[in-house]
Amino acid sequence: MDAATAMVIDGQQAFGMIGTIMWTMLRTGAMLMAMPLIGTRAVPVRVRVLLAGTLAMAIAPMLPAPPQSAGVDAATVIGVARELALGVAMGFVLRLVFEAGALAGELVSQGMGLAFAQMNDPLRGTSSAVVGQWFYIAFGLLFFAADGHLAMVALLVRSYQALPVAAAWPDTGASLGVVIELFSLVLRGGLILALPVMVALLATNLAFGVLARAAPQLNPIQLGLPVAVLSGLFLLAVLAGELAAPVQRLFDAAFASGARFPAP
Repeated sequence: MDAATAMVIDGQQAFGMIGTIMWTMLRTGAMLMAMPLIGTRAVPVRVRVLLAGTLAMAIAPMLPAPPQSAGVDAATVIGVARELALGVAMGFVLRLVFEAGALAGELVSQGMGLAFAQMNDPLRGTSSAVVGQWFYIAFGLLFFAADGHLAMVALLVRSYQALPVAAAWPDTGASLGVVIELFSLVLRGGLILALPVMVALLATNLAFGVLARAAPQLNPIQLGLPVAVLSGLFLLAVLAGELAAPVQRLFDAAFASGARFPAP
């Protein structure tokens, strides 16, 4: 084999590797753009693109080879759209779990009287209550502490094993059923997280209501809001030590649903 032939073979291998990485970046980048924490305005777009490229180069050698494309045709466009849709769906499943924390924060804010304290939340891209942001940050810390980022990479690799590039699209009805089941689990999980604090604050507000009815000259309503805020902060401090187990169950359910989603 002469030098010219070797250069041609090396060039073809290089273009093949670039094509494999580009196909892998579609699903990987879409999932990173849609998932919580990383796929938010708090992380610059360039950082997310670099992270998607690095992750694609790391896992591409472990994945099945993508199809050989003859150019930009209808099959290529449909394949690209399918990869993007699947990545967004997996990222949305992870983001849905974090909304359980936001829901718990909104419910607690109602009991504390801090529902009016709305601030711009860069992690969600909208305005939310300060207590909801606290729950969201707590979910993020627990996500990385429980090696959720490693589970995310494992989920991505399993998705390529279950549904390689250009494979047949799975049953849409079954996939929607997985999302609906996870949505109900998220609503129940957010309510369970907020329920102890809500019940305690409800008892506090009822006590002040009864006191205002029995002795209105003491004007207990004036003390109701400060006491409710202080009680809520104390209960949140107590709840912080008990969040790990229920939040871990929500993460496990999300990754289990994400693993079931791309199943053919």
